Amino acid sequence: MSASKNRATNSLLRSEKKSLYRFLALYVAMVIFGITLLSAFYYESQKKLALSNYRVMMAQYAYIQTKRLKVLHHFFPDRREYPRDPRFTSAIYDIEFHKIFSLNRVESIRFDEEIYLTNGYVHFIKGLDTYYLGTRYLVIEVQDDAKWEVAIWKDIALYGTIAFVLFLLFGLYLAKLFLKPMRDSIMLLDRFIKDTTHELNTPLSAILANIEMMDTDVMVEKNRKKLERINIAAKTVSTLYKDLTFLTLEQEKKNEDEHLDVKEIVLDRVEYFDILARSKQVTFSLALDDATLYMDRRKFTRIIDNLISNAIKYNKRKGAIKITLEPNRLIIEDSGIGIDEEKIPLMFDRYLRFNSSEGGFGIGLSIVKKIVDEYGISIDVTSQKEVGTKMEIRWEND
Repeated sequence: MSASKNRATNSLLRSEKKSLYRFLALYVAMVIFGITLLSAFYYESQKKLALSNYRVMMAQYAYIQTKRLKVLHHFFPDRREYPRDPRFTSAIYDIEFHKIFSLNRVESIRFDEEIYLTNGYVHFIKGLDTYYLGTRYLVIEVQDDAKWEVAIWKDIALYGTIAFVLFLLFGLYLAKLFLKPMRDSIMLLDRFIKDTTHELNTPLSAILANIEMMDTDVMVEKNRKKLERINIAAKTVSTLYKDLTFLTLEQEKKNEDEHLDVKEIVLDRVEYFDILARSKQVTFSLALDDATLYMDRRKFTRIIDNLISNAIKYNKRKGAIKITLEPNRLIIEDSGIGIDEEKIPLMFDRYLRFNSSEGGFGIGLSIVKKIVDEYGISIDVTSQKEVGTKMEIRWEND
């Protein structure tokens, strides 16, 4: 019981971790997006602050250069040398934005902005009321030292990392808080399934044993039919019981692999399910060659039982099941209701059912997929709505 409890706990932890990872992936993506957005706003605000500081300095430079242009204007053409300054460069443009003279490194000018940063240079544009030398716009250019940008990126890296870690810890706390009800529910469901499965064992075994011991030859036809219905119901419950037992108690049991006579097992399981098939007037068509497979008999039986059970359950009344066995391949085809092609990849998901009118918990095919994956056996499904479904498993002998 302790080992079983540990297996259930491990299964629960895997399910919980999967949900936790999905939540955290979405949460982390949202946190990164939020931090990136805030970083962009912070960067732009700090850039505006840096340009504001540049504006004060460059306005002073523009005032100095304007005075020099005024002097040059009054002494032109005796003086022709454009005034220069080691602290900045400048350019002058006329009222139609045509360049008169320029010492600036960047020629493209945005006249709709007073101050801006481009290509590592800051430009300050000052409109002149008096057109010295025909100048309407004076453009002051200084090289940006980028110290403000380095400081911004350091702040973003530091505070962004701190914020990310804090939000991640908060997200972990929220995830565990939200997942606790799911954990409690799964534990409760797991205990219920285990208890129910355990309680079913004794009465189900007694029913099946007594049915086998009854002498139907001395029964009247009416009682024989009643016994047959009891047998059908008992075998249906028995199949479900074996699936539940496998999920809750046996799936982690050590494998007892052996060379199996596949034909013998298929014939045995067809005989077992024959009474269920006859209840829906479903007929079997068998084409069985000799074949062997090295694996655990108990697990291979679960594969066959679930495939045949589904072929009966989802078949039409008076339908047919064709079973073909070749040395390395087993095919089970039915003439049943089929499913849409886009839903085929979802067939092996646990608890997923495509027909609510039929019984079962939707665990049979998930068990099949788990076992074939464990042994490296391939399984292919083809299905067409209202035509039928074909299950094909292939293996390689050692």
